[in-house]
Amino acid sequence: MPTRVGNSKFPGASGSACVWTSKLLKLGPGLITGASDDDPSGIATYSQMGAQFGYGMLWTMFFSYPLMAAIQEISARIGRVTGHGIAANLRQHYPRWILYSIVSLVLVANVINLGADIGAMAAAAKLVLPGPVALYSIGFGVGCTALQVLVPYTKYGRYLKWLTLALFAYIGTAFVIHIPWHVVIIAVVRPHVSLSKRYFAGLVAVLGTTISPYLFLWQASQEVEDVETTPGEEPLLKAPRQAKKQLKRIRGDTYVGMAFSNAVAFFIILTAAVTLHSKGAAEISTAAEAARALQPVAGRFASLLFLMGIVGTGLLAVPVLAGSAAYGVSETFRWRASLEKQPTQAKKFYAVLIAVTLAGLSLTFVHMAPIKALVWAAVVNGVVAAPLMTVIMLMTTNSKVMGKFILPSGLKLSGWAATVTMFLAALGLLAT
Repeated sequence: MPTRVGNSKFPGASGSACVWTSKLLKLGPGLITGASDDDPSGIATYSQMGAQFGYGMLWTMFFSYPLMAAIQEISARIGRVTGHGIAANLRQHYPRWILYSIVSLVLVANVINLGADIGAMAAAAKLVLPGPVALYSIGFGVGCTALQVLVPYTKYGRYLKWLTLALFAYIGTAFVIHIPWHVVIIAVVRPHVSLSKRYFAGLVAVLGTTISPYLFLWQASQEVEDVETTPGEEPLLKAPRQAKKQLKRIRGDTYVGMAFSNAVAFFIILTAAVTLHSKGAAEISTAAEAARALQPVAGRFASLLFLMGIVGTGLLAVPVLAGSAAYGVSETFRWRASLEKQPTQAKKFYAVLIAVTLAGLSLTFVHMAPIKALVWAAVVNGVVAAPLMTVIMLMTTNSKVMGKFILPSGLKLSGWAATVTMFLAALGLLAT
């Protein structure tokens, strides 16, 4: 007797639903990484680009997607193949000056990004709640630190990712306002690229918030965590029989997660272009101005919806930023590193994590418009990404590091294309 669900006329509908549910549940790590990529810095950067350039930056979402997905897949391969994070592999196979330089650059970029994200969360809270912004900055900084220390990231990340559904409001807005889709399509297919300093700063910011250095370290380290905490799993260098299954999982999870990230980013730029740029608001400096993009769909609840999106992505991203820095430093000095361990089991790792978060918190007291701080944090990420990506590519094409799992030619081409793109964007900014 065929299985039936309610009035379904389709045999096996229940079985199909179970299969799809099972597939969706397996997308957790990639989905969280994608959501973390649309952190407060990302939301602010995309909103600013839409307000400044209208549809002029929409093409970057289609251009950057295969590049960001490729470099994230490559980073994940390092962890799964070797059983060590990026910094640990640098320590084992490359000169110390390269290791220290790369980890220092990431550390600086992460602290700046943390400060901008915490400040943005506080500014968004001020839109809805009474009280001084400084108080909310301290609350979010201390609260995020406590969550990272007391609760395993995988546990509370499972729940926090639902807050990021607020980001879909940007997609909803696009369907309740008039959008000249033919103009949008032309802007995507035939983009107008300017040689101005402002345009290159915007381009580096967009690329820096989509192709983010902290996510490279994070992705590799999470694969290491998975190997260490999952019974029967081993690094592929020791268990090559697991390669087909694990590399397929990494690719599917990464490409779906990054597609989610870029789809949301596309609609944030598009919504800001229609609701802000077209009305002459070419600069966004406050959270209130950024929240106005959601008014067509949320009305007087726009600030609340904006707050949910900023806080949801911020609470997801802060542990990723602080955690990736702590992984990098701990692997550099051979300290035990794991967000799944108790603080007493990885004291130095958690000490770095706390120090980095509090350093970021201290930057929120520098008087700079929160949205501009977020955009410049993205610019810093864009400049730092290029040297780190170069090292990653050299590492994954080296048989001494990856054994027989050096990159296939297609992935190698995509990885180098992403690296060259980041270098050219950063050089273009400096040249102009």
